This record gives sequence, structure tokens and C-alpha cells, in this order.
Amino acid sequence: MTIDRTRGSGPHSGQRILTAGAPIEAARGAVITIHGRGASADDIIGLSGHLGQDDIAYFAPQAAGSVWYPQRFIEPKALNQPWLDSALGVVHALVDDIAAAGIARERIVLLGFSQGACLALEAVARKPGRYGGAVGLSGGLIGTSRELWDGADDLAGTPVLLGCAELDGHIPLSRVQETADRFEQAGASVTTRIYRGSAHGVNADEIELTTALLSALGSPATA
Repeated sequence: MTIDRTRGSGPHSGQRILTAGAPIEAARGAVITIHGRGASADDIIGLSGHLGQDDIAYFAPQAAGSVWYPQRFIEPKALNQPWLDSALGVVHALVDDIAAAGIARERIVLLGFSQGACLALEAVARKPGRYGGAVGLSGGLIGTSRELWDGADDLAGTPVLLGCAELDGHIPLSRVQETADRFEQAGASVTTRIYRGSAHGVNADEIELTTALLSALGSPATA
């Protein structure tokens, strides 16, 4: 099912949003999956088949031109405007729409790969609070080290999964660690996995860990 979108502003306004899994009216929780640079919503929504959870509603927004922002995520934020703010607006509006449909933010997970991982993590940092989870697969917070979110907000135990290859040419491990530190400072429950001999991609362990996070979604320990 494809949803046409007109909310928001800037370069990503009006892009389609794909859905999979349970109808939102019957869903136990929701996952917003965010694709990487040069990929598409069609690609990332395919993760729903690997994660299972037939009572979860999955959503996948599409970036204009398949790119959420033009420069690397560790560049100054100003170089990625107005695309970055537009992309964050798409994600935040989708969170609000899902919540308005009856799924509280405490049962909404933001999940992304590569550029999408960076966007998912930054979206949580820019609109902090308790989420069902944040899954950053090969990504980190956006901006230079001096511009990073300081972790001073309260994420109230939000489960956060950070996974990355040890030798990833796109993602410096120092940024993964900085990201983990900020989320821990904000009270998130952070799991970090660095994979030796792995490439820039999603692996079976990350799928297993994400599946476990979704299985617990909405339980007393995670609600």
C-alpha cells in the first residue's frame, strides 16, 4: 500500500510513504524504516519480512531523489540544509500521524540504515522523549563533533541499538561511540555492536537484536 504525502515543507515534501505489516488500527506498535543514500522506501520496507512481527505496522518514507541530504553526515549541518530539516520534518510528522492514529510514541520505533540510520537517530535527538526504540544500523548523530546533540534531554529508558562494521568506510567508529555516549547521558538503554570483518550492510545479528526489541515492544518493561 502506498500513501501519498503532502504535509511538510522543503525538498522532501509530498513524497510517498510505503506501508507493510499490520493495519495501524490493529497494530501493537509501529516501525518507521528509513532508507540509505541512493536506496528507496521499497528497499528498506523489505526488512519487515525479516523482522516478522505480524502485529507491527511498518512505514517507509521516500527521500526526494533517494537522498535525504547531500553531504556526509559528519559535515557541518549547514551544508546539508535545507534537505536535513525537511527530512527531519517528514520523520517527525510521520511519528505524529502514527500517534494520532492510536499508537503512542512509546510503541514507535525509528529504524534506519546508513544515511537513514543517521536520520533516525537525529530525529530522536531533535524531538526527545520516550520512544519504543531507535535502531541505527551503520550510522550516528549528524553534524561536526561540536554540533552534536549534548544528550541533556531525557529519553526515559528508550532502547537504542547501534550496529556498525569495524572497518566501515562511511561511518567513523569514533562517531558511533560519541552517539552511544550522548544517548546514554540522556537515559537511553544503549546496546552497541561493532562487527569485525563485516561490510557496510545489515547482518543477521542486527536483525536478531532488532527482532528482540520489537518482540518486547509494548511490554511493561518497555512501554
